[in-house]
Amino acid sequence: MIQHIAIAGNIGAGKTTLSELLSKHYNWQVQYEDTSTNPYLSDFYDDMKRWSFNLQIYFLHSRYQQILKIRSGKDTVVQDRTIYEDAKIFAPNLHDMGLMTTRDFNNYQSLFETMSTQAKSPDLLIYLKANIPTLVDHIQLRGRDYEGSMSIDYLKKLNERYDNWIENYDSGNLLVIDVNDMDFKNNKEDLGIIISKIDSELHGLFQI
Repeated sequence: MIQHIAIAGNIGAGKTTLSELLSKHYNWQVQYEDTSTNPYLSDFYDDMKRWSFNLQIYFLHSRYQQILKIRSGKDTVVQDRTIYEDAKIFAPNLHDMGLMTTRDFNNYQSLFETMSTQAKSPDLLIYLKANIPTLVDHIQLRGRDYEGSMSIDYLKKLNERYDNWIENYDSGNLLVIDVNDMDFKNNKEDLGIIISKIDSELHGLFQI
């Protein structure tokens, strides 16, 4: 049984929107990224250096719990963002930018390595590839106050890490979807293209 479909992508790529649409189409359950109740998120965007470690630990714990719940259940679940993105992209980026101390980063990485031994990789990882103008447009449209202070440089650095991570991803099945010229939220044809690609991947997975 396919239990775990994960959607990865930079901030504003459309992960949550696609998760919702796929949930309706396939009758999957959804595990959302915890942004509405996250106690550190707004503080982080106001002072990244002060709150980076706290935020990353919160996300790491939250997604680890999600994975354990998904794997112990009987439903197919689509997960909005993965535990790998926290450890391979966001935390290293904060460290390299001088926004997380080496001591905190090493502590974080050690915790992730321990958790990852118990966290099975997704049955299918769907990566939403988007350029900076697309990300900025999406971020502005959704109008979250805490994202207003986010810099273009920050998004660029994240995108570079995403590209490198996906190029070297070897933890399971991967589907890359370029969303730069898509509006799958409002255009049924665009959504249909994505669903067709996913159907092809799922057909292969069901044969395993």
